Amino acid sequence: MRKIIVVCIYAMVVFILGFGNIGFELAKRLKPFGVKVIATKRSWSSNSEVLTPKAFPSRNGVIDGLIDKKGIHGDVYEFASNADIVACCLSLNKETVGIVNQSFLSSMKKGALLVNVARGGLLDYEAVVHHLESGHLGGLGTDVAWTEPFDPDDPILKFKNVILTPHVAGVTEHSYRIMAKVVGDVALQLHAGNPFTGIELVN
Repeated sequence: MRKIIVVCIYAMVVFILGFGNIGFELAKRLKPFGVKVIATKRSWSSNSEVLTPKAFPSRNGVIDGLIDKKGIHGDVYEFASNADIVACCLSLNKETVGIVNQSFLSSMKKGALLVNVARGGLLDYEAVVHHLESGHLGGLGTDVAWTEPFDPDDPILKFKNVILTPHVAGVTEHSYRIMAKVVGDVALQLHAGNPFTGIELVN
């Protein structure tokens, strides 16, 4: 019988690596649990990348009441070294592919947890396996893999501190309804010849 240990996140430090719209939504959900949220993004000069509700006013690109400390890309190792949980929320591009590599993982606290809610290619697979084997990485939770479809015989599945779901975390009736509405709204905007407003992309 597998022993299950529940971890309390109260007073933990959560590092949101990539504070875009997803990072913002994650911070909103974390703050009521009494965590300290630190975050990085390319630039905090404007708040254009994050759609901020009036309930969360911002000053100089900092969301009041959500972020305890902000940083830029050059601060990721420092932030990782202070975090109990690292939540990877970056978009995948030539600058971010493999960003969670040997150096990044080594900079994390021993026993810290890594959660990837973005893209599998952000993680250096070999480095993650190495840090799981050594015990430096306390655990991995991810809804995305480095190869899809995922190999059911992948060695990473042998670790008891790994939770991997097959890219289905966003598959809900609510999310599908929202995506359908976005597509419908864009079709109506195009038909009417109106300019786009807000987010008009469905992944």
